[in-house]
Amino acid sequence: MKFDLIVRNATLPDGRSGIDIAVQDGKIADIAASIAALGVEEIDATDRLVSPPFVDPHFHMDATLSMGLPRMNLSGTLLEGIALWGELRATVTREAIVERALRYCDLAISQGLLHIRSHVDVSDPRLITVEGLLEVREKVAPYIDLQLVAFPQDGYYRAPGAVDALNRALDMGVDIVGGIPHFERTMAQGAASVEALCRIAADRGLQVDMHCDETDDPLSRHIETLSSETIRFGLQGRVAGSHLTSMHSMDNYYVSKLIPLMAEANIQVISNPLINIMLQGRHDSYPKRRGLTRVRELMDAGLNVSFGHDCVMDPWYSMGSADMLEVGHMAVHVAQMAGVEDKKRVFDALTVNSAKAMGLQGYGLEKGKHADFVVLQAKDPLEALRLKPTRLYVVRRGKIIARTAPRISELTTHGTTRTFDFAS
Repeated sequence: MKFDLIVRNATLPDGRSGIDIAVQDGKIADIAASIAALGVEEIDATDRLVSPPFVDPHFHMDATLSMGLPRMNLSGTLLEGIALWGELRATVTREAIVERALRYCDLAISQGLLHIRSHVDVSDPRLITVEGLLEVREKVAPYIDLQLVAFPQDGYYRAPGAVDALNRALDMGVDIVGGIPHFERTMAQGAASVEALCRIAADRGLQVDMHCDETDDPLSRHIETLSSETIRFGLQGRVAGSHLTSMHSMDNYYVSKLIPLMAEANIQVISNPLINIMLQGRHDSYPKRRGLTRVRELMDAGLNVSFGHDCVMDPWYSMGSADMLEVGHMAVHVAQMAGVEDKKRVFDALTVNSAKAMGLQGYGLEKGKHADFVVLQAKDPLEALRLKPTRLYVVRRGKIIARTAPRISELTTHGTTRTFDFAS
């Protein structure tokens, strides 16, 4: 039988090696050792890692690549970043948002990042951000699955007109209900916003993804309210709590009650290691808090934990490269997940866990799934996290949409010239 594409000699994230992946009509037609068939096109993975695409379940595409506009974040803090974005948002054009977002999407594709959930600020009633990212979602649909979250950056109740703007954004086609309860004026208003936003999601049949307790305050406990309202409205499994950094400051007794409540609500946990380690703990001298939620404890309790990139070169974060392995690399360090099984769980948090958080259909390296995958210059997930290697091939629906030459150096040492493969 002849297939559209065959990948030969792949090593899979689960450790299987010598595997062939046959593709027909955009689907994985077979995945097994030594498939006796021809392909119109063949890729020899040479025993390197073939992974499902990377997934970013938490990003801000309306602000990406805007660093320095209207000025730099000199303090590097969350609050100055929010203030800077407020200044830029007042003057930004739809065309500028689209241009920057499309540049970022090209970068993402080259890194094997083919699924992104972006929060879209709806605090400005003009909804230029929504118009721009709806256009981007349509343009990149052949290459990237882009989900959009209606995000009231300045507070659902705090920002004038945000209640109406959020509903209009959903009417325009935004996919998911967002929120930021800890940014409301009072704890009571934050809790009220959680209830109101979950009600909207239940009425509209939508998912929820809230920036929740992105603070060092151990008394910021909106994740408790979010979990309770999730159960109340029957939204189990459809609600994500993003950041949850206050959990690193909560006392252990309270957390021993909180995590089981989150598990009962089947909350999707989305942590953002790069931005959280950069922005949290800014009011500490020493010792400084690490600024990350309780990743290991949440995983051990059976919750689905995934990692987001959050920002790339914007008012909040002046670094980043659309590389989810960079996110995982930071998570290994900050969450102190250095063991072999720990690293496997971190890799899953960049792929299958994040796909689950986004509710992706047809994702994964199995027969009948979409033929979407990445060939990396690494032998396994642990080496991929260590090296952040070259993405040799990026395949979407059975077609190669990006390829990069392997990183190989020619060395002249010890009286001889030889080549050095960075995946060796």
